[in-house]
Amino acid sequence: MSHTPEEPRDDEASVAPGAPHPTTGPTPAVSPAHGTAPRLVTSSGTGSVVDLGGPAASAEQHHEITATAGTKRALQAPAPTKTAMPRFLVVTLGLAAVCVILLFVQGIQDIVAPIFLGLNLMIVVYPLQRALSRVMHRYLASVVSLLVVLAVLVSFVWACVWAVIELVNALPQYNAQFLALWKNITELGVQLGLDASQVNKVISEIKPNDVMGLLVPLLSNVSAIGSLLATLVMATFFLAMDSSSMGARLKLLRVVQPRALVVVSDFSNGVRRYWLVTTVFGLIVALADVAALSVIGVPLVWVWGVLSFITNYIPNIGFVIGVVPPALLALLSGGWVQALVVIAVYCVLNFVIQVIIQPKFTGESVGVTPTISFLSLLFWVFILGPLGALLALPATLLVKAFLIDSDPNARWLNLFVASSPDSALPDDEQPAPRNPRKARKDRERKALLRG
Repeated sequence: MSHTPEEPRDDEASVAPGAPHPTTGPTPAVSPAHGTAPRLVTSSGTGSVVDLGGPAASAEQHHEITATAGTKRALQAPAPTKTAMPRFLVVTLGLAAVCVILLFVQGIQDIVAPIFLGLNLMIVVYPLQRALSRVMHRYLASVVSLLVVLAVLVSFVWACVWAVIELVNALPQYNAQFLALWKNITELGVQLGLDASQVNKVISEIKPNDVMGLLVPLLSNVSAIGSLLATLVMATFFLAMDSSSMGARLKLLRVVQPRALVVVSDFSNGVRRYWLVTTVFGLIVALADVAALSVIGVPLVWVWGVLSFITNYIPNIGFVIGVVPPALLALLSGGWVQALVVIAVYCVLNFVIQVIIQPKFTGESVGVTPTISFLSLLFWVFILGPLGALLALPATLLVKAFLIDSDPNARWLNLFVASSPDSALPDDEQPAPRNPRKARKDRERKALLRG
């Protein structure tokens, strides 16, 4: 009987002549039968065979395994990476784009400013609308909120018109005192070494009714004021109609983009708190000024009370604007002593109420540093016109919310912008409020930020 070589068993290692030793690397063993799956002999020394594929293995896989067995494959070259733009160029292009946008907004400030004011007013009354929508139809709740906003606007405009009419009727009787005061000032200028010819020229140009010239710029812009009010009313109307579906939109935003919902909520809460607190303290300041001026004996105390209330909305320099007219009238009617008393009383009242008490109620989420507040006033008056004085802080809150607070990488800017440096910390590291209700809202906010 002839002896036939024994077929290699599955539990034995099969090593071809000239092939690497099993201990040096894996060696595939291919069955001579066609269609049989290739097997890989492991290098563990146990002689086990690993099946690399079934009968359906492709010819390419079979060729790859048999042709490259025991050889090192050439490493593929890494894909070329795109070179990022220099940071200086990115910042420069970003600033250029911002300047173009701001110039565009400045060109249409008569449209943007009243619309943004209407948006602020609707944000303030939205909690009332949301509460009413629980007991009545949401469209009816929107109409009620619109009527509330219009009532506030009518009251505000009526108070301003009444104050201007009272001032127009009262100023002519102080023309003589005004001329005498101006003459004394010019004589004092001559004594201080000013050119006498220039002083006499100024005196000769003064007319008996020049005191009324203080109101000419205001009265000549009646048509512009009417156009602004019309735009404001129309914008408020359409915003009120859209607000009826705002609840459903916010619920969808919670699902689609939770961080955006947090940014919108923070901006809305900050604007709402700013307007409500500023209005309340404006009334307090106005009533305190009226009481003080009544004791001092200054005429038109209610006119100056309305002026104090309006100028309370102007950050930083509103107090200066509000004290000049009553101090000037006190100077004309009662002399230097009465004028100095008015200035001292205004300084004390406004400093205590606006600087010490009011910031405690506005909250740190609304506050920005005094420098940013002053710069924002100048900036937004330049961009939005006269209404920019009233909208300076809300506009700054809008920019801060969407460009700084919404971007975790830009939160460090709050160290130099916000009145509370803690707002620059990551959301998970910010201290939790002590109030249980605020602590629960803070946990919900952090959960939304985590998505």
